[in-house]
Formats: sequence, structure tokens, C-alpha cells
Amino acid sequence: MNNSVSNTARLIGAGLRALLVLTVVCGVLYPLAVTGIAQALFNDEANGSEIKDKSGRVVGSSLIGQTYNLPKQNPDDPEEAAKPDLKWFQPRPSNGLGSNSINTQYSLVLSGATNKAGDNPDLVKTVEDAKAAVVADNTTASYTVKPQDVPADAVTSSGSGLDPHISPEYARIQVHRVAERNHLDVGQVDRLVAGHTSGRTLGFMGEPRVNVLELNTALEALTKS
Repeated sequence: MNNSVSNTARLIGAGLRALLVLTVVCGVLYPLAVTGIAQALFNDEANGSEIKDKSGRVVGSSLIGQTYNLPKQNPDDPEEAAKPDLKWFQPRPSNGLGSNSINTQYSLVLSGATNKAGDNPDLVKTVEDAKAAVVADNTTASYTVKPQDVPADAVTSSGSGLDPHISPEYARIQVHRVAERNHLDVGQVDRLVAGHTSGRTLGFMGEPRVNVLELNTALEALTKS
């Protein structure tokens, strides 16, 4: 009986010591080491790849796309379609899973693709309507957008629906409209796009791209300078 109690006590003691050691190592030392290394070597990425405006205020992450829409006339009407604020560069369409409709107490960003086939009638109509809107929105008194010049990313969403980038071609289509709406010279806005165009990763991976949030943050700084 005494041996049994002694063995049990010894096992419990060993278990508690192991719990204490593992808690300190895995719950304290390891997280501190990983956090320290991340902050020292990858500070920007570890903090969410934040983008700040001219005043130092965080306006978003370079990894997540944002919309630039006008305020709704009736915020309580879920059926009211959002209208783009045309003084800003517009991102790719976001036609993923849509907004949270399960618990409307919270406003969630949901990620996902449409999962519609290329010949799906609804998708075809969505793309055609989007192309017509791009042509209409970006045609100005001195610049005409041709339907054949509208790139694919202007009318289709990404697989995640949260792509923060657009193609340089789509950005350039928007230059005249943005310049006109913000009372800027077209050359100024064109240089802004060129300065925020990133090339292929390592020179051969991916495609040239423009981060819309970074571009619009620079545009805001330019309009207030």
C-alpha cells in the first residue's frame, strides 16, 4: 500500500515537473524567442505589413485589398449596391463569398472565389457589366477607354477575393479619371503609378503589379501637399 502511494506521488510529482518545464519552454521561452527574432529580422511582416499615411496613421495592410466606395444613401439597406468613389484608384472586383449574413452584429471580411465556370451565364453577365462600367467610369473628355483595352483583372475577382494588387494596365486606364477628379496633372498621376509598380519577384515569378492601397495612400499625400 505504501509503495503504491509512494509510486503514485512520484509519478504525480514527475508529471507536475514536466508540466512546469514544458510550460516555461513552450509557453514562455519559445514564443519570446520567435517573437524576438521576427521583430528583429522581419519587423514589417511580423506587424502585419502595415501601411501608414502621411500623418503616421495605419490605414491598412499591404496584403489585404480594400474597397473605395461612396457612403451608402441608406446604410441599413443591405440591398443597396455600393458605388465606387471615382476619385480613387479602384481595386479588382471582390466577388467571393460576399458579406457576413449569419451574424450581422459583426462586419467580417470573408475570403473565397465565385466557383463559377467560365461559361456560367451569371458570371458572363457580371464580367460584361463590369467591363461596361470600367469603360464608362474611366472615359473622360480627353481620354476614351476601348473595351478591348480593359484587362482581365478589372472585371474578375481573384481566387481569394482579397487581392491587394491590380495590373499596371488597369492602373493606367484609371489615370485620366483620377487626375480629373483630383484636379491633378495627368503626368503627375502617371508618374505616381510608375513609382508604385512592382516588377516580377526575383525577375521571373508572377507578373508586374500595383498595390492599390499604397498607390491611393500616395495619391492622398499628393492631393494634400
